[in-house]
Amino acid sequence: MTLPLIEAPSPNFDARKAVPDCVILHYTGMESGEAAIERLRDPEAKVSSHYVVEEDGRIFRLVAEERRAWHAGAAFWKGVKDINSASIGIEIVNPGTRWMISDSRILGHSDIAPARKIDPGELFPWKRLAESGHGLWIEPPPSPGAPLGEGEEGTGVFALQAGLTRLGYDCAPTGKYDAHTTTIVSAFQRHWLQTRFDGIADGETRARLVGLLRAGD
Repeated sequence: MTLPLIEAPSPNFDARKAVPDCVILHYTGMESGEAAIERLRDPEAKVSSHYVVEEDGRIFRLVAEERRAWHAGAAFWKGVKDINSASIGIEIVNPGTRWMISDSRILGHSDIAPARKIDPGELFPWKRLAESGHGLWIEPPPSPGAPLGEGEEGTGVFALQAGLTRLGYDCAPTGKYDAHTTTIVSAFQRHWLQTRFDGIADGETRARLVGLLRAGD
């Protein structure tokens, strides 16, 4: 089914340098959808997205998918830093078969820029989205072992960091659970756990990471 689109062209775009293979979801964080669209079309703002989804379900197209919208900013996922070129950006006003985008590459802004962003937020219905056929969601039993947290070192921390890196996060394995690792784990939890996002890698967090890696292979 093709949904009707309302054209609201933005001048804030340039040429893609890659074929899009992921979708980045944002929330607008503004008083209204109208205000968000106005900003995304303002040449002085130098920001945009491909689509804006209003609370009533209306979909506005600001930038053609063939062009690079400016929505991701400084970001990283699976070794790629120019996320704007590699993605379709969708802004969702608060309270993907066309490009053959895989479920493991339906991401939040907080996944690709965890030190700067928390949107679309822990209340975003990632589970429901996955159940509708878009994205990944798993609920395995918790893994055994004590929780891992900031200040710890060892092979368990290294394995955690390696898994997060393999999934796509910018989390080079060092074996040291530093502040950056805490930030990455919190971003992971905000998307794939949602009941808490304290940056502590307990058994439930680790089990979901392992399950996602298996599901995404």
